[in-house]
Amino acid sequence: MSEIINNSSQRKELLRHLLLRLHEGENPEVLRQRLIEVLRNIPYNEVVEVEQELINSNALTEEEILEFCDLHTAVLDGSIDVEGAKSIPAGHPVDTFKKENTALKNEAIKIAGLFNQASALGDNELPGYILQLRSLLNNISDVEKHYLRKEYLLFPYLEKHLITGPPKVMWGKHDEIRELLKSSFEALESPISSAEEMRSIIQLVLAPAIEMLDRMIMKEEEILFPMAMDTLTDDEWYKIYQETPEFGYCLFDPEDEWQPAGAKVEKQEYVSADAIRLSSGAFNLAELEALFVHLPIDITFVDKNDKVRFFSHSPNRVFERNRSVIGRDVRMCHPPGSVHIVEQILTDFKNGKENKAVFWMSKFMGDRFIYIEYSAVRGKDGEYLGVVEVTQDITQIRKLEGDRRLLSYEKK
Repeated sequence: MSEIINNSSQRKELLRHLLLRLHEGENPEVLRQRLIEVLRNIPYNEVVEVEQELINSNALTEEEILEFCDLHTAVLDGSIDVEGAKSIPAGHPVDTFKKENTALKNEAIKIAGLFNQASALGDNELPGYILQLRSLLNNISDVEKHYLRKEYLLFPYLEKHLITGPPKVMWGKHDEIRELLKSSFEALESPISSAEEMRSIIQLVLAPAIEMLDRMIMKEEEILFPMAMDTLTDDEWYKIYQETPEFGYCLFDPEDEWQPAGAKVEKQEYVSADAIRLSSGAFNLAELEALFVHLPIDITFVDKNDKVRFFSHSPNRVFERNRSVIGRDVRMCHPPGSVHIVEQILTDFKNGKENKAVFWMSKFMGDRFIYIEYSAVRGKDGEYLGVVEVTQDITQIRKLEGDRRLLSYEKK
């Protein structure tokens, strides 16, 4: 057949036939070439429809599609047509997902660059090389928040619209990526005796993790997001938007706010003076937000499960923070070279051996003197609730001498 098929039902039938042949063991590259020759491009929504129909007809199980998912991607790569997909407003949940993907791709490019350097790596360069890989993998691990938002916010709405197969298959691929990333961290934590061993670890463990992550980005960009934009209502998207901060962001802190025109918005109002009541007083939300902004110290709270839950956002923070750290394991927020110190603090606080750890830096960003204090947070019965980190620039405080007993304002 030399003519390009432009009929939707014929396109879907041919794609269905090609995917079934793929599952029967035919060469993916041969099938890909056949797809290019006959279909050239297939609209993203038809790919979803075919996979759903294969599941509904029992021609393939979800497990079989999951098993061959990467081959599906290889066959379809470059042939999915996203023309006609809806535009995405700034601040929309899909806008956030896509910008997170851009950040993830940037990290993956850096890792691929390190992989390319491995061929000339000498044994004496190995420690520094491993530290660089760990640091970049720490960043990549932030993808967990991206996947959790898909699984617990986006997928339930797709299922309400009777799109059940693709979300389940994609969730299964998330779990595979999680396992590969876990194995990557474990491999880099184990003793690596030579550059040759490092090259083997890259080939067998690290590279497959990054490749699978990259394929997932392609599936999201070319299939999931356009299809979801066509399917969900603005009301449903706005509910996702409102719940997104509970899960946190991945390597990206959105600045744009989004509210759809005409959406049914259920806004919670905090009108009472004691909306947040504590044992020694009360705040409303505006007062509490302003309080943390104006404190002369930076505060970060890590819960009992070692997840970052809160940070104060003073405009003059010592260490930069953005909302992408919310929900992240605190170990992933520190350079690989200092993770062992974080581990020691957490262990000592949890077992009750210590309650405080103090550090200071005398040569920091132009001779600033920085004081950092970690304190175990415990409940009234002594139970461990987490850690609070308090950071302060005390450069000017250390220069004070004598007394000041009269009112005097500093000139700015």
